[in-house]
Amino acid sequence: MKETKKVFKDKRVRNDRNFKQSAVNPANEEVKVREDIIEGRNAVIEALRSNRTIEQIFVANGDVSGSINVVLALAKEKSVVVKYVDRKKLDQISQTGSHQGVIAQVTPYKYCDVDDILEYAKERNEQPFIIILDEIEDPHNFGSIIRTAEVCGAHGIIIPKRRNVGVTPVVFKSSAGAVEYTKIAKVTNLNSAIDALKEKGIWIYGADMNGDNCFEVNFDGAVALVIGSEGKGISKLTKEKCDALVKIPMVGKISSLNASVAGGILMYEILKQKIKCDKK
Repeated sequence: MKETKKVFKDKRVRNDRNFKQSAVNPANEEVKVREDIIEGRNAVIEALRSNRTIEQIFVANGDVSGSINVVLALAKEKSVVVKYVDRKKLDQISQTGSHQGVIAQVTPYKYCDVDDILEYAKERNEQPFIIILDEIEDPHNFGSIIRTAEVCGAHGIIIPKRRNVGVTPVVFKSSAGAVEYTKIAKVTNLNSAIDALKEKGIWIYGADMNGDNCFEVNFDGAVALVIGSEGKGISKLTKEKCDALVKIPMVGKISSLNASVAGGILMYEILKQKIKCDKK
């Protein structure tokens, strides 16, 4: 009899959980990731300093210490509406779980075209330096890659429309605001985009464990670096599109690096070689 009661209780717990989930999301669908909010003090500050259109800023009641004053000063300078709300309201809006008492509502991120990236390189009188991401699904990795790409002087990033994370609040926060200064193009067919770049004389390098030592490869000229997904790496067809494959030599017991770390090492090697070429 006791066992029967226990089974009944377990079923009731499961039913309660299902009810709570259906109440929040009746269709039991994946919650849509918003691209119209920016969370965290540094990220909002960078958004205010850029030309991003900010509709309004929500600030937690009573939170007027530290860098929040920078947010308020910049908002006043840019004539952006600031609304003071209960912290619970911010918790409900937040998608990162770490809003630091401030969330900005913005127009959704505006992706550019690949030609805009090439034109940007031309305006700077520089050889194109482009990052291509093949199915990066972790927003923290994407954010870190954007941050490193901006610091290393990459002219832009190309991502596929499907099976790749977009510019979400988590990505924006992870990039420390670098999204505001980085051109990102979203394409329907990544391999077609690579073919178009090759026709323009851009050399395509793919990050792969079976490639050549990246420290012995000449990255001079127009360069596009392909970084694969966290688990599978670069897809087979995309790998075949690459002009060359490069690897990072490793001597430890761990035989792989995560996408953002590997991408960072390769981007800095490309930057180092470009700096040397500029000094000649």
